Amino acid sequence: MPRVFTITEGLENMGAMRTGGQGSVYKGKRIGEIVTAVKILPTPIYAENNEDQNFRNFQSEVAKLKKVNEEPSPHVVTILSSGITDSGSLPFIEMEYIEGPDLEELLKPPHDPIFTIKEAIKLADQLACALAHCHRVEVRHGDIKSNNVKLNVHSGNYMLLDFGLSVMSDEQRRTSLRHAGAIEFMAPEQNDGKMLYQTDIYSYGIILFELLAGTVPFPLTDNSEISRNEVMISHMDAQLPDLLKLRLKNMPEQWPQEQRISEMQVPQWLLNIVYKCLEKDPEKRFVNGTELHEAIANRTVAAHQASSVNAVIIESENERLQTILNAKDEHLTKLKETLAKKEAELLSFKNQADFARKAVPVARPVFLVLLLLMLSLVVFAGFTLLRDKRSGHQTSALLDTTMDSTAIADSIAKADSLAKVDSAMRADSIRKAEALARASEPKTPIREISAQSEPANEDHGKGNGKAKGKGKKNKLFEVRFVKP
Repeated sequence: MPRVFTITEGLENMGAMRTGGQGSVYKGKRIGEIVTAVKILPTPIYAENNEDQNFRNFQSEVAKLKKVNEEPSPHVVTILSSGITDSGSLPFIEMEYIEGPDLEELLKPPHDPIFTIKEAIKLADQLACALAHCHRVEVRHGDIKSNNVKLNVHSGNYMLLDFGLSVMSDEQRRTSLRHAGAIEFMAPEQNDGKMLYQTDIYSYGIILFELLAGTVPFPLTDNSEISRNEVMISHMDAQLPDLLKLRLKNMPEQWPQEQRISEMQVPQWLLNIVYKCLEKDPEKRFVNGTELHEAIANRTVAAHQASSVNAVIIESENERLQTILNAKDEHLTKLKETLAKKEAELLSFKNQADFARKAVPVARPVFLVLLLLMLSLVVFAGFTLLRDKRSGHQTSALLDTTMDSTAIADSIAKADSLAKVDSAMRADSIRKAEALARASEPKTPIREISAQSEPANEDHGKGNGKAKGKGKKNKLFEVRFVKP
Protein backbone atom coordinates (compact mmCIF):
# COMPACT_ATOMS: atom_id res chain seq x y z
CA MET A 1 0.00 0.00 0.00
CA PRO A 2 1.35 3.48 -0.82
CA ARG A 3 1.93 5.79 2.07
CA VAL A 4 -1.11 8.00 2.66
CA PHE A 5 -0.56 11.58 3.75
CA THR A 6 -2.59 14.74 3.62
CA ILE A 7 -1.88 17.06 0.73
CA THR A 8 -4.03 19.76 2.20
CA GLU A 9 -6.95 19.90 4.54
CA GLY A 10 -9.70 17.55 3.33
CA LEU A 11 -7.51 16.07 0.51
CA GLU A 12 -5.60 12.85 1.09
CA ASN A 13 -2.79 11.51 -1.07
CA MET A 14 -3.58 7.94 -2.21
CA GLY A 15 -0.17 7.42 -3.84
CA ALA A 16 1.81 8.52 -6.88
CA MET A 17 0.36 7.76 -10.32
CA ARG A 18 3.15 9.23 -12.47
CA THR A 19 6.28 11.29 -11.89
CA GLY A 20 8.25 13.43 -14.28
CA GLY A 21 10.30 16.54 -14.75
CA GLN A 22 7.22 18.73 -14.67
CA GLY A 23 6.13 17.26 -11.34
CA SER A 24 4.27 14.21 -10.07
CA VAL A 25 0.65 13.16 -10.37
CA TYR A 26 -0.94 11.56 -7.34
CA LYS A 27 -4.23 9.87 -6.79
CA GLY A 28 -6.10 11.96 -4.22
CA LYS A 29 -9.21 11.43 -2.17
CA ARG A 30 -11.37 14.12 -0.69
CA ILE A 31 -13.37 13.54 2.38
CA GLY A 32 -16.00 11.11 1.15
CA GLU A 33 -15.80 8.87 -1.93
CA ILE A 34 -14.66 11.43 -4.51
CA VAL A 35 -11.44 10.31 -6.22
CA THR A 36 -9.32 12.96 -7.97
CA ALA A 37 -5.94 13.40 -9.66
CA VAL A 38 -3.49 15.87 -8.12
CA LYS A 39 -0.60 17.42 -10.04
CA ILE A 40 2.18 18.55 -7.67
CA LEU A 41 4.73 20.89 -9.23
CA PRO A 42 8.43 20.60 -8.34
CA THR A 43 9.12 24.30 -7.66
CA PRO A 44 8.38 25.22 -4.03
CA ILE A 45 6.61 28.42 -3.02
CA TYR A 46 8.03 29.84 0.16
CA ALA A 47 5.62 32.67 0.69
CA GLU A 48 1.99 32.79 -0.31
CA ASN A 49 2.01 36.49 -1.18
CA ASN A 50 2.75 38.68 -4.18
CA GLU A 51 6.34 39.17 -3.11
CA ASP A 52 7.09 35.59 -4.19
CA GLN A 53 7.53 35.48 -7.97
CA ASN A 54 6.70 31.83 -8.16
CA PHE A 55 3.50 32.35 -6.23
CA ARG A 56 2.46 35.21 -8.51
CA ASN A 57 3.09 33.17 -11.65
CA PHE A 58 1.26 30.19 -10.24
CA GLN A 59 -1.77 32.23 -9.29
CA SER A 60 -1.84 33.92 -12.70
CA GLU A 61 -1.75 30.66 -14.60
CA VAL A 62 -4.27 29.00 -12.31
CA ALA A 63 -6.68 31.87 -12.95
CA LYS A 64 -6.36 31.22 -16.70
CA LEU A 65 -6.67 27.52 -16.16
CA LYS A 66 -9.95 27.89 -14.30
CA LYS A 67 -11.44 29.51 -17.40
CA VAL A 68 -11.14 26.16 -19.15
CA ASN A 69 -13.92 24.82 -16.96
CA GLU A 70 -16.20 27.85 -17.17
CA GLU A 71 -17.62 26.13 -20.23
CA PRO A 72 -17.11 22.40 -19.63
CA SER A 73 -15.74 20.33 -22.50
CA PRO A 74 -16.22 16.55 -22.80
CA HIS A 75 -12.61 16.31 -24.01
CA VAL A 76 -10.82 18.39 -21.33
CA VAL A 77 -10.28 17.24 -17.79
CA THR A 78 -12.08 19.30 -15.11
CA ILE A 79 -9.90 21.44 -12.85
CA LEU A 80 -11.27 21.12 -9.31
CA SER A 81 -8.90 23.21 -7.23
CA SER A 82 -5.31 24.38 -6.70
CA GLY A 83 -3.15 25.31 -3.75
CA ILE A 84 0.02 24.77 -1.78
CA THR A 85 0.83 21.50 -0.03
CA ASP A 86 1.03 21.53 3.78
CA SER A 87 4.37 19.78 3.62
CA GLY A 88 7.04 21.11 1.28
CA SER A 89 5.07 24.16 0.17
CA LEU A 90 4.70 22.76 -3.32
CA PRO A 91 2.01 24.11 -5.65
CA PHE A 92 -0.58 21.56 -6.81
CA ILE A 93 -3.54 21.34 -9.16
CA GLU A 94 -6.43 19.01 -8.38
CA MET A 95 -8.27 17.50 -11.38
CA GLU A 96 -10.97 14.94 -11.85
CA TYR A 97 -9.74 11.37 -12.03
CA ILE A 98 -10.25 9.79 -15.46
CA GLU A 99 -10.53 6.03 -15.39
CA GLY A 100 -9.08 4.40 -18.48
CA PRO A 101 -5.83 3.82 -20.42
CA ASP A 102 -3.74 6.59 -21.95
CA LEU A 103 -2.49 6.56 -25.55
CA GLU A 104 0.91 5.23 -24.56
CA GLU A 105 -0.78 2.18 -23.00
CA LEU A 106 -3.12 1.76 -25.98
CA LEU A 107 -0.10 1.38 -28.29
CA LYS A 108 1.42 -1.45 -26.24
CA PRO A 109 0.45 -5.14 -26.06
CA PRO A 110 -2.10 -6.58 -25.86
CA HIS A 111 -3.31 -3.67 -28.01
CA ASP A 112 -2.27 -3.18 -31.64
CA PRO A 113 0.83 -1.04 -32.28
CA ILE A 114 -1.13 1.28 -34.57
CA PHE A 115 -4.63 2.76 -34.59
CA THR A 116 -7.17 1.96 -37.26
CA ILE A 117 -7.95 4.85 -39.59
CA LYS A 118 -11.43 5.21 -38.11
CA GLU A 119 -10.14 5.42 -34.52
CA ALA A 120 -7.31 7.78 -35.51
CA ILE A 121 -9.80 10.19 -37.13
CA LYS A 122 -11.97 10.01 -33.99
CA LEU A 123 -9.02 10.95 -31.78
CA ALA A 124 -7.86 13.65 -34.22
CA ASP A 125 -11.27 15.31 -34.06
CA GLN A 126 -11.70 15.08 -30.26
CA LEU A 127 -8.17 16.18 -29.40
CA ALA A 128 -8.41 19.10 -31.83
CA CYS A 129 -11.70 20.02 -30.13
CA ALA A 130 -9.91 20.01 -26.75
CA LEU A 131 -7.13 22.26 -28.07
CA ALA A 132 -9.65 24.64 -29.60
CA HIS A 133 -11.47 24.82 -26.25
CA CYS A 134 -8.23 25.64 -24.39
CA HIS A 135 -6.90 28.14 -26.92
CA ARG A 136 -10.17 30.09 -26.92
CA VAL A 137 -9.56 30.97 -23.25
CA GLU A 138 -5.86 31.66 -23.94
CA VAL A 139 -4.61 28.52 -22.22
CA ARG A 140 -1.66 26.78 -23.85
CA HIS A 141 -1.08 23.25 -22.63
CA GLY A 142 2.62 22.99 -23.45
CA ASP A 143 2.98 19.29 -22.60
CA ILE A 144 0.81 17.37 -25.08
CA LYS A 145 2.08 13.80 -25.33
CA SER A 146 0.64 10.31 -25.56
CA ASN A 147 0.41 9.70 -21.79
CA ASN A 148 -1.41 13.02 -21.28
CA VAL A 149 -4.35 11.87 -23.41
CA LYS A 150 -6.65 9.28 -21.88
CA LEU A 151 -9.58 7.23 -23.10
CA ASN A 152 -12.46 7.59 -20.68
CA VAL A 153 -13.86 4.07 -20.35
CA HIS A 154 -17.21 5.40 -19.16
CA SER A 155 -17.89 7.97 -21.88
CA GLY A 156 -15.72 6.53 -24.67
CA ASN A 157 -14.19 10.01 -25.24
CA TYR A 158 -10.52 10.92 -25.47
CA MET A 159 -9.61 13.55 -22.87
CA LEU A 160 -6.70 15.97 -22.52
CA LEU A 161 -5.08 15.86 -19.06
CA ASP A 162 -2.31 17.43 -16.97
CA PHE A 163 -2.09 21.19 -17.40
CA GLY A 164 0.88 21.36 -15.03
CA LEU A 165 3.30 22.85 -17.50
CA SER A 166 0.88 25.60 -18.39
CA VAL A 167 1.11 27.10 -14.90
CA MET A 168 4.92 27.31 -14.99
CA SER A 169 6.94 30.38 -15.89
CA ASP A 170 8.99 30.45 -19.08
CA GLU A 171 12.22 29.85 -17.17
CA GLN A 172 10.73 26.96 -15.23
CA ARG A 173 9.44 25.38 -18.41
CA ARG A 174 12.79 25.82 -20.15
CA THR A 175 14.65 24.12 -17.33
CA SER A 176 12.08 21.37 -16.94
CA LEU A 177 11.86 20.54 -20.62
CA ARG A 178 15.59 20.55 -21.16
CA HIS A 179 16.23 17.95 -18.50
CA ALA A 180 13.09 15.89 -18.10
CA GLY A 181 10.52 16.74 -20.78
CA ALA A 182 9.16 14.32 -23.34
CA ILE A 183 11.64 15.39 -26.00
CA GLU A 184 9.98 13.24 -28.71
CA PHE A 185 6.85 15.46 -28.61
CA MET A 186 8.50 18.88 -28.29
CA ALA A 187 8.30 21.52 -30.96
CA PRO A 188 11.58 23.06 -32.21
CA GLU A 189 10.86 26.41 -30.51
CA GLN A 190 10.58 24.73 -27.12
CA ASN A 191 14.33 24.33 -27.14
CA ASP A 192 14.40 28.08 -26.48
CA GLY A 193 11.70 27.84 -23.78
CA LYS A 194 8.95 29.29 -25.98
CA MET A 195 5.40 28.03 -25.72
CA LEU A 196 3.06 29.14 -28.49
CA TYR A 197 -0.34 28.01 -29.62
CA GLN A 198 1.50 26.47 -32.58
CA THR A 199 3.60 24.52 -30.06
CA ASP A 200 0.51 22.57 -29.04
CA ILE A 201 -0.26 22.07 -32.74
CA TYR A 202 3.18 20.52 -33.33
CA SER A 203 2.81 18.11 -30.40
CA TYR A 204 -0.68 17.24 -31.67
CA GLY A 205 0.87 16.32 -35.05
CA ILE A 206 3.44 14.07 -33.32
CA ILE A 207 0.60 12.18 -31.57
CA LEU A 208 -1.28 11.63 -34.85
CA PHE A 209 1.95 10.52 -36.54
CA GLU A 210 2.57 8.01 -33.74
CA LEU A 211 -0.96 6.58 -33.88
CA LEU A 212 -0.85 6.10 -37.65
CA ALA A 213 2.78 4.99 -38.02
CA GLY A 214 3.24 3.08 -34.78
CA THR A 215 6.19 5.25 -33.73
CA VAL A 216 7.10 8.90 -33.29
CA PRO A 217 9.06 10.42 -36.18
CA PHE A 218 12.22 10.89 -34.07
CA PRO A 219 12.29 8.25 -31.32
CA LEU A 220 14.53 8.52 -28.25
CA THR A 221 16.96 5.59 -28.03
CA ASP A 222 17.93 6.28 -24.40
CA ASN A 223 17.58 9.07 -21.87
CA SER A 224 21.13 10.31 -22.18
CA GLU A 225 21.87 13.96 -22.85
CA ILE A 226 23.42 13.08 -26.22
CA SER A 227 20.35 11.16 -27.34
CA ARG A 228 18.01 13.95 -26.20
CA ASN A 229 20.07 16.52 -28.11
CA GLU A 230 19.98 14.38 -31.25
CA VAL A 231 16.21 14.16 -31.08
CA MET A 232 15.82 17.92 -30.60
CA ILE A 233 18.17 18.62 -33.52
CA SER A 234 16.07 16.25 -35.65
CA HIS A 235 12.95 18.20 -34.73
CA MET A 236 14.66 21.38 -35.92
CA ASP A 237 16.42 20.14 -39.06
CA ALA A 238 15.68 16.54 -40.10
CA GLN A 239 13.13 15.56 -42.72
CA LEU A 240 10.14 13.56 -41.53
CA PRO A 241 10.18 9.83 -42.34
CA ASP A 242 7.55 8.31 -44.65
CA LEU A 243 4.47 7.74 -42.50
CA LEU A 244 2.87 5.14 -44.78
CA LYS A 245 6.02 3.01 -44.98
CA LEU A 246 6.23 2.96 -41.19
CA ARG A 247 2.52 2.09 -40.98
CA LEU A 248 3.01 -0.83 -43.36
CA LYS A 249 6.04 -2.00 -41.40
CA ASN A 250 4.17 -1.91 -38.05
CA MET A 251 0.92 -3.37 -39.40
CA PRO A 252 -0.31 -6.16 -37.06
CA GLU A 253 0.32 -9.59 -38.55
CA GLN A 254 -2.96 -10.95 -37.20
CA TRP A 255 -5.00 -8.53 -39.31
CA PRO A 256 -6.55 -10.27 -42.34
CA GLN A 257 -5.26 -9.33 -45.76
CA GLU A 258 -8.38 -7.35 -46.69
CA GLN A 259 -8.08 -5.24 -43.54
CA ARG A 260 -4.37 -4.69 -44.12
CA ILE A 261 -5.10 -3.36 -47.60
CA SER A 262 -7.97 -1.20 -46.35
CA GLU A 263 -5.96 0.24 -43.45
CA MET A 264 -3.25 1.43 -45.83
CA GLN A 265 -5.76 3.76 -47.51
CA VAL A 266 -5.13 6.69 -45.15
CA PRO A 267 -7.09 9.72 -46.42
CA GLN A 268 -4.86 12.26 -48.10
CA TRP A 269 -6.49 15.14 -46.22
CA LEU A 270 -5.51 13.52 -42.91
CA LEU A 271 -1.91 13.09 -44.07
CA ASN A 272 -1.85 16.73 -45.19
CA ILE A 273 -3.05 17.88 -41.75
CA VAL A 274 -0.35 15.81 -40.01
CA TYR A 275 2.42 17.20 -42.22
CA LYS A 276 1.16 20.77 -41.82
CA CYS A 277 1.14 20.39 -38.03
CA LEU A 278 4.76 19.20 -38.16
CA GLU A 279 6.19 22.14 -40.10
CA LYS A 280 9.49 23.36 -38.62
CA ASP A 281 8.40 26.98 -38.89
CA PRO A 282 5.52 27.78 -36.47
CA GLU A 283 4.10 30.28 -38.97
CA LYS A 284 3.44 27.47 -41.47
CA ARG A 285 1.37 25.45 -39.03
CA PHE A 286 -2.25 26.00 -38.10
CA VAL A 287 -2.54 29.19 -36.09
CA ASN A 288 -4.32 27.58 -33.14
CA GLY A 289 -6.59 24.75 -32.10
CA THR A 290 -9.67 26.47 -33.48
CA GLU A 291 -8.29 26.59 -37.03
CA LEU A 292 -7.06 23.01 -36.69
CA HIS A 293 -10.45 21.75 -35.52
CA GLU A 294 -12.27 23.57 -38.30
CA ALA A 295 -9.96 22.00 -40.87
CA ILE A 296 -10.61 18.53 -39.49
CA ALA A 297 -14.37 19.09 -39.10
CA ASN A 298 -14.72 20.44 -42.65
CA ARG A 299 -12.67 17.63 -44.10
CA THR A 300 -14.64 15.07 -42.11
CA VAL A 301 -18.02 16.49 -43.19
CA ALA A 302 -16.85 16.81 -46.80
CA ALA A 303 -15.53 13.27 -46.70
CA HIS A 304 -18.83 12.09 -45.20
CA GLN A 305 -20.86 13.88 -47.88
CA ALA A 306 -18.58 12.58 -50.59
CA SER A 307 -18.85 9.10 -49.15
CA SER A 308 -22.67 9.38 -49.12
CA VAL A 309 -22.73 10.43 -52.78
CA ASN A 310 -20.18 7.82 -53.61
CA ALA A 311 -22.24 5.24 -51.75
CA VAL A 312 -25.23 5.91 -54.04
CA ILE A 313 -23.03 5.77 -57.13
CA ILE A 314 -21.27 2.67 -55.91
CA GLU A 315 -24.56 0.96 -55.08
CA SER A 316 -25.91 1.69 -58.56
CA GLU A 317 -22.71 0.54 -60.15
CA ASN A 318 -22.72 -2.57 -57.99
CA GLU A 319 -26.24 -3.44 -59.18
CA ARG A 320 -25.18 -3.02 -62.80
CA LEU A 321 -22.06 -5.08 -62.31
CA GLN A 322 -24.04 -7.71 -60.43
CA THR A 323 -26.43 -8.05 -63.38
CA ILE A 324 -23.50 -8.44 -65.75
CA LEU A 325 -21.89 -10.89 -63.39
CA ASN A 326 -25.04 -12.99 -63.19
CA ALA A 327 -25.24 -13.12 -66.99
CA LYS A 328 -21.60 -14.10 -67.15
CA ASP A 329 -22.19 -16.77 -64.55
CA GLU A 330 -25.05 -18.26 -66.57
CA HIS A 331 -22.94 -18.23 -69.71
CA LEU A 332 -20.05 -19.77 -67.80
CA THR A 333 -22.35 -22.48 -66.46
CA LYS A 334 -23.46 -23.37 -69.98
CA LEU A 335 -19.88 -23.44 -71.17
CA LYS A 336 -18.97 -25.71 -68.30
CA GLU A 337 -21.82 -28.08 -69.19
CA THR A 338 -20.73 -28.14 -72.84
CA LEU A 339 -17.15 -28.68 -71.80
CA ALA A 340 -18.21 -31.53 -69.52
CA LYS A 341 -20.05 -33.23 -72.39
CA LYS A 342 -17.08 -32.82 -74.72
CA GLU A 343 -14.76 -34.17 -72.05
CA ALA A 344 -17.07 -37.17 -71.56
CA GLU A 345 -17.09 -37.86 -75.33
CA LEU A 346 -13.34 -37.45 -75.49
CA LEU A 347 -12.93 -39.80 -72.56
CA SER A 348 -15.19 -42.36 -74.26
CA PHE A 349 -13.18 -42.16 -77.49
CA LYS A 350 -9.99 -42.42 -75.51
CA ASN A 351 -11.25 -45.49 -73.65
CA GLN A 352 -12.27 -47.12 -76.93
CA ALA A 353 -8.91 -46.36 -78.42
CA ASP A 354 -7.16 -47.72 -75.34
CA PHE A 355 -9.30 -50.88 -75.47
CA ALA A 356 -8.58 -51.39 -79.16
CA ARG A 357 -4.89 -50.78 -78.57
CA LYS A 358 -4.85 -53.24 -75.67
CA ALA A 359 -7.15 -55.87 -77.30
CA VAL A 360 -5.30 -56.20 -80.60
CA PRO A 361 -1.64 -55.49 -80.07
CA VAL A 362 -0.03 -55.48 -83.51
CA ALA A 363 3.65 -54.97 -83.91
CA ARG A 364 4.83 -52.52 -86.50
CA PRO A 365 6.41 -55.13 -88.83
CA VAL A 366 3.27 -57.31 -88.72
CA PHE A 367 1.14 -54.29 -89.50
CA LEU A 368 3.29 -53.51 -92.52
CA VAL A 369 3.04 -57.13 -93.75
CA LEU A 370 -0.75 -57.08 -93.39
CA LEU A 371 -0.90 -53.80 -95.24
CA LEU A 372 1.19 -55.22 -98.12
CA LEU A 373 -0.99 -58.34 -98.21
CA MET A 374 -4.15 -56.25 -98.47
CA LEU A 375 -2.61 -54.25 -101.29
CA SER A 376 -1.64 -57.51 -103.06
CA LEU A 377 -5.20 -58.83 -102.76
CA VAL A 378 -6.57 -55.64 -104.22
CA VAL A 379 -4.14 -55.86 -107.15
CA PHE A 380 -4.98 -59.54 -107.72
CA ALA A 381 -8.70 -58.84 -107.70
CA GLY A 382 -8.22 -56.12 -110.23
CA PHE A 383 -6.09 -58.37 -112.42
CA THR A 384 -8.70 -61.18 -112.24
CA LEU A 385 -11.48 -58.87 -113.34
CA LEU A 386 -9.37 -57.66 -116.25
CA ARG A 387 -8.52 -61.22 -117.26
CA ASP A 388 -12.17 -62.30 -117.15
CA LYS A 389 -13.10 -59.54 -119.51
CA ARG A 390 -10.41 -60.58 -121.99
CA SER A 391 -11.30 -64.32 -121.90
CA GLY A 392 -15.06 -64.00 -122.23
CA HIS A 393 -15.10 -65.85 -125.56
CA GLN A 394 -13.00 -68.70 -124.12
CA THR A 395 -15.60 -69.17 -121.45
CA SER A 396 -18.36 -69.41 -124.12
CA ALA A 397 -16.41 -72.09 -125.98
CA LEU A 398 -15.93 -74.07 -122.83
CA LEU A 399 -19.66 -73.96 -122.19
CA ASP A 400 -20.32 -75.30 -125.72
CA THR A 401 -17.90 -78.18 -125.16
CA THR A 402 -19.60 -79.04 -121.93
CA MET A 403 -22.97 -79.18 -123.71
CA ASP A 404 -21.56 -81.53 -126.44
CA SER A 405 -20.22 -83.91 -123.80
CA THR A 406 -23.62 -84.07 -122.17
CA ALA A 407 -25.30 -84.94 -125.55
CA ILE A 408 -22.80 -87.74 -126.20
CA ALA A 409 -23.47 -89.19 -122.78
CA ASP A 410 -27.18 -89.14 -123.47
CA SER A 411 -26.64 -90.96 -126.82
CA ILE A 412 -24.57 -93.69 -125.16
CA ALA A 413 -27.26 -94.20 -122.57
CA LYS A 414 -29.90 -94.56 -125.27
CA ALA A 415 -27.75 -97.09 -127.19
CA ASP A 416 -27.30 -99.15 -124.07
CA SER A 417 -31.05 -99.23 -123.55
CA LEU A 418 -31.63 -100.40 -127.12
CA ALA A 419 -29.06 -103.18 -126.69
CA LYS A 420 -30.84 -104.40 -123.62
CA VAL A 421 -34.18 -104.47 -125.50
CA ASP A 422 -32.57 -106.35 -128.43
CA SER A 423 -31.10 -108.94 -126.09
CA ALA A 424 -34.47 -109.47 -124.46
CA MET A 425 -36.14 -109.90 -127.87
CA ARG A 426 -33.52 -112.45 -129.04
CA ALA A 427 -33.95 -114.46 -125.88
CA ASP A 428 -37.69 -114.54 -126.39
CA SER A 429 -37.27 -115.66 -129.99
CA ILE A 430 -35.01 -118.53 -128.90
CA ARG A 431 -37.53 -119.69 -126.32
CA LYS A 432 -40.25 -119.67 -128.92
CA ALA A 433 -38.04 -121.63 -131.40
CA GLU A 434 -37.23 -124.24 -128.82
CA ALA A 435 -40.84 -124.60 -127.95
CA LEU A 436 -41.77 -125.17 -131.63
CA ALA A 437 -38.97 -127.65 -132.07
CA ARG A 438 -40.07 -129.76 -129.15
CA ALA A 439 -43.55 -129.77 -130.40
CA SER A 440 -42.74 -130.88 -134.01
CA GLU A 441 -39.96 -133.50 -133.48
CA PRO A 442 -40.49 -137.17 -132.43
CA LYS A 443 -39.39 -138.27 -129.09
CA THR A 444 -35.67 -138.66 -129.24
CA PRO A 445 -33.03 -139.08 -126.68
CA ILE A 446 -32.72 -136.22 -124.54
CA ARG A 447 -30.41 -133.66 -125.96
CA GLU A 448 -28.14 -131.83 -123.63
CA ILE A 449 -28.79 -128.28 -123.74
CA SER A 450 -26.28 -126.04 -122.09
CA ALA A 451 -26.23 -122.45 -121.81
CA GLN A 452 -23.06 -120.47 -122.18
CA SER A 453 -22.54 -117.00 -121.25
CA GLU A 454 -21.33 -114.65 -123.87
CA PRO A 455 -19.59 -111.57 -122.70
CA ALA A 456 -21.44 -108.45 -123.48
CA ASN A 457 -20.10 -105.91 -125.84
CA GLU A 458 -17.95 -103.78 -123.59
CA ASP A 459 -17.88 -101.05 -126.18
CA HIS A 460 -21.36 -100.09 -125.11
CA GLY A 461 -19.99 -99.06 -121.74
CA LYS A 462 -17.59 -96.59 -123.12
CA GLY A 463 -19.17 -93.24 -122.99
CA ASN A 464 -19.26 -90.54 -120.40
CA GLY A 465 -19.26 -93.20 -117.73
CA LYS A 466 -22.99 -92.95 -117.29
CA ALA A 467 -23.75 -95.96 -119.67
CA LYS A 468 -21.15 -98.16 -118.04
CA GLY A 469 -22.54 -101.58 -117.02
CA LYS A 470 -21.19 -104.24 -114.73
CA GLY A 471 -20.12 -106.47 -117.66
CA LYS A 472 -23.45 -108.19 -118.12
CA LYS A 473 -23.28 -111.51 -120.06
CA ASN A 474 -25.83 -112.55 -122.74
CA LYS A 475 -26.80 -116.19 -122.50
CA LEU A 476 -26.42 -118.29 -125.79
CA PHE A 477 -27.99 -121.68 -126.03
CA GLU A 478 -26.03 -124.60 -127.45
CA VAL A 479 -27.90 -127.79 -128.54
CA ARG A 480 -25.99 -130.96 -128.24
CA PHE A 481 -27.26 -134.40 -129.41
CA VAL A 482 -26.58 -137.17 -126.96
CA LYS A 483 -26.39 -140.70 -128.18
CA PRO A 484 -28.78 -143.08 -126.57
